[in-house]
Amino acid sequence: MPRRMLHKAEEWNLIGRVPKFKLLTEHGRNLRLDDDAEQRLLVAASICNRTPGMFELFRDVITLARDTGMRNQRELYHIRIENLDWNNRVIFVPDSETADGRRMIPMSDRVCEVLRSRAAGRSEGWLFPPKRSKCGHLTNVGRQFREARAKAGLTDDLVLYCSRLDYGTRVLANTGNLAAVMKTMGHKDVRAAMQYHLRRLCHIFRRVALISM
Repeated sequence: MPRRMLHKAEEWNLIGRVPKFKLLTEHGRNLRLDDDAEQRLLVAASICNRTPGMFELFRDVITLARDTGMRNQRELYHIRIENLDWNNRVIFVPDSETADGRRMIPMSDRVCEVLRSRAAGRSEGWLFPPKRSKCGHLTNVGRQFREARAKAGLTDDLVLYCSRLDYGTRVLANTGNLAAVMKTMGHKDVRAAMQYHLRRLCHIFRRVALISM
């Protein structure tokens, strides 16, 4: 994006020429918010969160993030009750970062339990309606996550989005179907989904190495 803007500025004669610069290498997110990290976060959050209902909200967000692989900002916080298909146990994602983000996501047992509890018999509306928000729905649990992460002694590189990497890795390990991972997570480019395949292979190699020792 910055390069495109600079080229436009050159085209419109706003600058003489586009300066040459080297972008830093992007390493991506390599951490997984796995079972151990979840338990440590929840124990820490139960100590940090004194506001009534805040721990339960944090716990439910972590559960949904790990068991659906949804993008937290654009998808998870935007869940509406009318997009929950209780009969077929799927969540419809109507809007995402890309057109391929529109998809159906299966509900695990604990996701179904969280959703039913949060819906509380309602047939429409936001799943996470906060007490104070102009947009009408939850927008962030970043502060609670950072406090719990610090209390649990977890690395600062661990963010809520890491649950998406963990989800993709687990789905591929259980199904062996890369196409299913791409469809469930809203990936169009196979290169984005290949990171889960590589992680699965690394896990297999580690197990083989341990058995051989």
